[in-house]
Amino acid sequence: MDARQIAALLSYAATLDSRVRRIMATDEQAAATIRTWAQALADVPAMAEAAGWDAGRAVRRYYEQANGDRSAQFRPIEPADLLAAWAPHRAELMNRHTDPLPATDPDDVAQWRAELLGTRAAVATGQTAPSTHRELTSGIHPAIAARLASIGSYIPADTRQQLAPYRPMRAAREAAVAAGHPDPLSVPCPCQWCRAPEGEPCRSRRLGRRTTPHPTRADLAAAEAA
Repeated sequence: MDARQIAALLSYAATLDSRVRRIMATDEQAAATIRTWAQALADVPAMAEAAGWDAGRAVRRYYEQANGDRSAQFRPIEPADLLAAWAPHRAELMNRHTDPLPATDPDDVAQWRAELLGTRAAVATGQTAPSTHRELTSGIHPAIAARLASIGSYIPADTRQQLAPYRPMRAAREAAVAAGHPDPLSVPCPCQWCRAPEGEPCRSRRLGRRTTPHPTRADLAAAEAA
């Protein structure tokens, strides 16, 4: 806060505490007090919307809390009280902040570091909102999710066709669904000696995994679809 903001803040505090009014009674006392507060609170903003901070509200809260504490209510507010009130807001801003890539040439180490520290200082003093790049990793962007839903698969159709010889079971399932038939693997196989669970291919006694489902399984899938 600068001297003008400090003067306004002390004027507000004087409406809540007659002792502050007495401190500010003369021009000399007021100037000295404003100068002292401005030096102590140079890194504390008057207002920082990104952090939910308002120095005026902090002053009011100080006196509201003091009214419930008989040991503290007789002491007028001091710069240290505002520093203590601002500290958790500053910590919350820095926890949300991720250093953006400086625009300076990375070979200029001194300038690169100065820009990085300058950005952090601006966030810590409420001058700039934090750069929350972590939000980019919170999930799939809605536009991308909508496009995936519209195409129905992560793999394009032409790519699936090229992969079909290497995935015969998957290709058979996709072909059945595309033709309007039920997916046989959507139900467990009812064959007594197969019993393949839902989603897994049928088994053969001699050859192991089958590339086509048992007819009874296809019939069961059709019956359930109907």
